[in-house]
Amino acid sequence: MSNYLKLIVLGLVVLFAMMAINFARDPAYLVHAVIIAGVAIGLFIWTLRRMDVAVVTGDVSNEYMDGVIRAGVIATAVWGVTGFLVGVTIASQLAFPQLNFEWAQGYANFGRLRPLHTSAVIFAFGGNALIATSFYVVQRTSAARLWGGNLAWFVFWGYQLFIVMAATGYLLGSTQSKEYAEPEWYVDIWLTIVWLAYLAVFLGTLVKRKEPHIYVANWFYLAFIVTVAMLHVVNNLSIPVSIWGSKSVQVFSGVQDAMVQWWYGHNAVGFFLTAGFLGMMYYFIPKQAERPIFSYKLSIIHFWALIFLYIWAGPHHLHYTALPDWASTLGMVFSIVLWMPSWGGMINGLMTLSGAWDKLRTDPVIRMMVISVGFYGMSTFEGPMMAIRAVNSLSHYTDWTIGHVHSGALGWNGMITFGALYYLTPILWKRERLYSLSLVSWHFWLATIGIVLYAASMWVTGIMEGLMWREVDPNGFLVNSFADTVAAKFPMYVVRALGGTMFLTGAIIMCYNLWMTVRRAPAKEASLTVAVPAE
Repeated sequence: MSNYLKLIVLGLVVLFAMMAINFARDPAYLVHAVIIAGVAIGLFIWTLRRMDVAVVTGDVSNEYMDGVIRAGVIATAVWGVTGFLVGVTIASQLAFPQLNFEWAQGYANFGRLRPLHTSAVIFAFGGNALIATSFYVVQRTSAARLWGGNLAWFVFWGYQLFIVMAATGYLLGSTQSKEYAEPEWYVDIWLTIVWLAYLAVFLGTLVKRKEPHIYVANWFYLAFIVTVAMLHVVNNLSIPVSIWGSKSVQVFSGVQDAMVQWWYGHNAVGFFLTAGFLGMMYYFIPKQAERPIFSYKLSIIHFWALIFLYIWAGPHHLHYTALPDWASTLGMVFSIVLWMPSWGGMINGLMTLSGAWDKLRTDPVIRMMVISVGFYGMSTFEGPMMAIRAVNSLSHYTDWTIGHVHSGALGWNGMITFGALYYLTPILWKRERLYSLSLVSWHFWLATIGIVLYAASMWVTGIMEGLMWREVDPNGFLVNSFADTVAAKFPMYVVRALGGTMFLTGAIIMCYNLWMTVRRAPAKEASLTVAVPAE
């Protein structure tokens, strides 16, 4: 796109944003219009200043595009600490309700901070980790520079803009009240544009690869990108009440809306939090262990089984609702069948260490990656078990679900991401090694103990909660009121907040370690950017 065309487009965006500021019908829309106007004006000035400057660049066609990956590593670490901090805050608010401060005028209460926490951890921390690692892996396994020139930078900064708009919208009360899909219509449209650009960069790089073979990690990344795009578009079909306001009306309603929502919600877990991170596992564990994948055939079976089965599992979230029994039974059956291919992937990841198990004693990074695969295996057993209708009647709406989600999100997604960040930072900044393996070990134990405290406390309180709700007296009346269950959960809620604090502390230690790696660790002389095709 020429600079003149960019200026015209940016000028039109500024004009529309100014009109939006004037006609805005709610605070969230007003704030977002101000943000868009500020970003567009800044880009307009930046583009204008560059038009008179002759930019001289060397031939970079034979080099990997690592600048955007470095930015992604930084964003992942920063958003991770932010999301974990908000998580600790809302866990503390549940234990001590007085922390929902009245002076904050509702902007910092649990109801608004909870979606901020889930989106910050899943989409800001997890999403940036997936974008950064996928850009790294697809280049290294294709022996090709990222396709599209600066389109990768558009993906990165466009995604950060989406995160900021989503987060500010939650605090200002703008939400469509759909789990994992809270942002309103115009934020969803922007994310769709960014996501299609992401797909173009990734697919374009694969198309121009110099390697004839597409490594299995790229199949997982590609499935994650394509499926999340489909899920996002269908689940967020809505009609704006006004072009000058954030409020919209869903196209689907009633049980159909619930079905579409949990088709999206469970597959957001299945593809965003599972398939994408399996791509991470299949690249970084072999690299860190310096061993080939245990079974490449098993990885292909794992991929296709996951892709065909996961998409059907969503209805198990809707047992005992208005959804027809056959539909929720279908979701239950496919969830149970998913257990085996999931464990096949877990075994494949663990057995990659065959002949290198001694590294667990000396390398805390590989230890972090291995325990993440262990948590993946545990979560993919617990999930199918909780999908069984009889178990679900006890577990649903209780904190058992919260424990399950966090053992997977923190144990599987968090730990594999930490391992990838520890692997990438010395390479991307051309350092010989990490600043301190001792700090990595501290991070490992703080995170692991924190997850165990968190998950175990939620398992205990969830089962207790479910049993208390079921307890009846000889006349068939409920024995416990809802308030009784809340009071009984207090000790476990304190333990949960403690576990979350330990996990957050470990993440802060990681940020310090990565920062010191960049600043203090010895530099590596040999260039690590040249894209030389494998022999």
